[in-house]
Amino acid sequence: MLYIIATPIGNLEDITYRAVRILSEVDEIICEDTRVTTKLLQHYEIKKPLISYHQRSRDSKTEQIIEKLKEGKDLALVTDAGTPGISDPGNELVAEIRVALGDEVEIIPIPGASAVAALASVAGINLQKFVFLGFPPNKKGRQTFFQEVVRNIQENSYPVFYYDSPYRVIKNLKMLKEMAPEAKIIIGRELTKKFEEIKTGTVAEILEYYGEDGKGLVKGEFVVLVYSL
Repeated sequence: MLYIIATPIGNLEDITYRAVRILSEVDEIICEDTRVTTKLLQHYEIKKPLISYHQRSRDSKTEQIIEKLKEGKDLALVTDAGTPGISDPGNELVAEIRVALGDEVEIIPIPGASAVAALASVAGINLQKFVFLGFPPNKKGRQTFFQEVVRNIQENSYPVFYYDSPYRVIKNLKMLKEMAPEAKIIIGRELTKKFEEIKTGTVAEILEYYGEDGKGLVKGEFVVLVYSL
């Protein structure tokens, strides 16, 4: 079996009893960064062999993982934070396994923490329909990405979630401000962690709060919800 296990997005207590049990029972654990996963496993006194699987290693590791599943081993796939397959290469691994093994292997989701779901739960706006776009491109395609954000909130009235990093969030908010100055946003920084912060306002108000040079930021990941009243 292959278990797809959601792990905490920051606070190590945000993991289900089921996830801890499965991690304790599988033969090996596939992870992005062994250092991050080791910290989680040590917290719950779990000792298991780890298989590193990330953007640079995935081609060389996929066959190895498939062979282990053919041998009947039970494996778990985790990401550094949150649910595998959302803005990470986990979905590609699952696709390769389905092609190679089909019904020979059972793939089981173990749900849990999600930054999008966490921010949605405190947003206080209509989220019966929304769009999730992952991370904006670093360079090429960035303008097209935000054009899609604006099109969804203006033409379809769909709120849009996306992820961002402290190194690009200010630049991206400035682009969004130019394209849709009337848009409102809810921005979550470091959700569940020590410096957790949730701010609501227009793009201009958020930029003023953090400072247009970004000096008001500390390290951490962001989830942004853009919408139009």
